[in-house]
Amino acid sequence: MNELKTQLETDMRAALKAQDKVTLGTLRMVLTAVKNEEVAGSTPRELDDADVVKVLVKQAKQRREAAEAFRAGGREESADTELAEEAVIKRYLPSELTEAEVTQLVRDAIAEGGFAGPRDMGKVMKAIGPKTAGRADGKLVAGIVKAELAD
Repeated sequence: MNELKTQLETDMRAALKAQDKVTLGTLRMVLTAVKNEEVAGSTPRELDDADVVKVLVKQAKQRREAAEAFRAGGREESADTELAEEAVIKRYLPSELTEAEVTQLVRDAIAEGGFAGPRDMGKVMKAIGPKTAGRADGKLVAGIVKAELAD
C-alpha cells in the first residue's frame, strides 16, 4: 500500500476518535474516490502516491467549484462547508507553486525542448506536466505557456 493512502486512512481513524466531523466526512469521501479510481477500468489496480495526488487535486477542485456555485446562489453556509473540506484535502497535497516558479519551469522547458510558437503549446504542456501536477492550476500553467510562446 502507498504511503499517502495509508496516511489518509490513519488520519480518518484519528478524526473519528476526535469526533472531527468535517475532517472525517472529507476523508471518507476522498478515500471513496480513491477506491472508485482503483476499481475503474477493466482491471482493478492499486494507486501509487502520484495517482492518489491526482484524485486529491480533482476532489479539491470539485470543492472549490461547488463553493463558487453556492456563493453565486447565495448559499454562504454551504459554500463555507465546501471550502472547509477543500482545506482538509489541501493538507495532503504538495505545496502550491507560485506564478513565478511556474513561469521559470515553463521557460526552462521551452529552452530545453527548443520549442517556439503557439503550435508547440501541447509539447510544452506535456514536458512540464509531471513537474506541475497537483502543484499548480492547469489554467494558470496554460496561460503562462501561451504567453511565453507568444513572445
